[in-house]
Amino acid sequence: MAFLELQALCKRYGPVQAVVATDLSVSQGEFVSLLGPSGCGKTTTLQMIAGFVDVTSGRIVLDGRDITHAKPSSRGLGVVFQSYALFPHMSVRDNVAFGLKMRKVSSSDIRTRVDQVLALVRLTAHAERYPRELSGGQRQRVALARALVIQPPVLLLDEPLSNLDASLREEMQFEIRRIQCEVGITTLMVTHDQAEALSISDRVVVMQAGQVTQIDEPYKLYEHPRTPFISGFVGKANLLPGEYDTLGQPQVLAQAGEGELMLSLRPEKIDLCNAGEGRIQGRIVTRYFLGSQWLYRLETVLGEITVVRRNDGSAPLGTGVAVGLDWPHELLRVLDREACA
Repeated sequence: MAFLELQALCKRYGPVQAVVATDLSVSQGEFVSLLGPSGCGKTTTLQMIAGFVDVTSGRIVLDGRDITHAKPSSRGLGVVFQSYALFPHMSVRDNVAFGLKMRKVSSSDIRTRVDQVLALVRLTAHAERYPRELSGGQRQRVALARALVIQPPVLLLDEPLSNLDASLREEMQFEIRRIQCEVGITTLMVTHDQAEALSISDRVVVMQAGQVTQIDEPYKLYEHPRTPFISGFVGKANLLPGEYDTLGQPQVLAQAGEGELMLSLRPEKIDLCNAGEGRIQGRIVTRYFLGSQWLYRLETVLGEITVVRRNDGSAPLGTGVAVGLDWPHELLRVLDREACA
């Protein structure tokens, strides 16, 4: 049974539909990410759940209780904002304790619960410091602790890692997942970063132009994207014209043209072989070193195709080199051209 439900949730600003009839069921303890580009409606959806934005139509149900029009303070949800919104004049301990003091929790209970949550986020040694004395990752953990200390039924994360540098973002996304698993709290995270969503979520909700286009487990979403948009937004993809063969299996056209199918083929699924071999021929136009991988862009009869190869320590292929391209036909994915066109 769903713990949090969105039922035909809509938000309109005049003639503009920011969120269109969104349905979502989230189980207790589940980690779900709302993923999409800027302006797709994901943050508006989160703000409606939090109560910061009024709902135009539809319902929000939390543990069997309709909270669609409830005040934010009565919902009891934990929210971590993009800016962290810490009080600069308060210590870490006082920042974390603030919500409990507003709820008139006893001093002894406040100290116990603050100590527990600071230990959870590994900030016990920094309890008396001020936000200005902390790193970005530490400030992010203070904001997380402040949201968790009130023991909310649901944790809402609004782009929580967007202010961190790349290396710290990766470290903190796994830290968030560790904490979420340890506490067992139902969590919704808004992000535009597909790597974040795929790495730590139980399920990912892809949004485009105010609509939900696919809800799936990360692996399934990546391997079986429904639309051209999802195929390109969730990872890299080559979009190729195709048709069905005599056995009803999708295949790539042998030459450029408008096929009856639009197919998606991930760059890492393509093998480079000797010129004259493989399914089609190509020539390397550019190459990029990504550390653990080499990314090649090739000119082919079907247009430019991207190929990613593991860096095994051998010398890379040079620009201008003629190669063959091959792939297992079962890794071709048929896309829905019409969805959210």
